[in-house]
Amino acid sequence: MTFGNKVLKYRVALDTKKNLFMAIDANDQANVAYGITITQAVKELKKSI
Repeated sequence: MTFGNKVLKYRVALDTKKNLFMAIDANDQANVAYGITITQAVKELKKSI
C-alpha cells in the first residue's frame, strides 16, 4: 500500500525478523527507514531526505 503526503510518497511494511516497521520511499526503493511504530518509521524516513 502506498501512502502520501505533501512532501513524500512512501510504503509501509513490517519486517517480521526484526519486528520493526519499514517506511520505504516510493520514488527510491533504496531509501528505507525503520521504527518501532509506523509513525516513528515515517519520521525517520523524512529525516533521511
